[in-house]
Amino acid sequence: MRHQDGQKVPGKVVTMDLYIYDYEECDPKKCTARRLIKKRSAKKLRRSSELGKAGILLTPTAKIALSPADRETAAKGGLRAVDCTWTEADERLKYYKNGRALPYLVAANPVNYGRPMKLTTAEALAAALFILGEEEQAEKIMSEFKWGIHFIELNREPLERYGQAANSTEVVNIQKDYL
Repeated sequence: MRHQDGQKVPGKVVTMDLYIYDYEECDPKKCTARRLIKKRSAKKLRRSSELGKAGILLTPTAKIALSPADRETAAKGGLRAVDCTWTEADERLKYYKNGRALPYLVAANPVNYGRPMKLTTAEALAAALFILGEEEQAEKIMSEFKWGIHFIELNREPLERYGQAANSTEVVNIQKDYL
């Protein structure tokens, strides 16, 4: 956890609840969402209606970028992610009002390494945690994957900058430096 000035708060550990709704469309052997659920780092949502129930829903279709201003909402209701084919995400996720988009980041997963905005569910959740000040939890979930910690190393500078932004507008402005 961090102060407003970006400094870590000593001795204060907050772990955000992570939720995943899995459409079961990917290879089970490569699915980061299923691994997080299996390792109990995230809870499986049984119904898609639970995505909009509370917290923050990570979706590339959102009109608002995730920022530290979303921390309180995420701390109360958790971070929610969807594991699905993103070509169909627009239609599936357009009705949820609690959606937030992640800013520009580069994938470190073996399938999409180096490609911008082609993150796995685990990478998306870790990025959101990092931006919201939960660096330790982000590193913990990424440690479940051989390549995982490299995601944070690869994106450390933008993640730290996004994590210091006051709101969504500032995140979008910072993102322009990487586009």
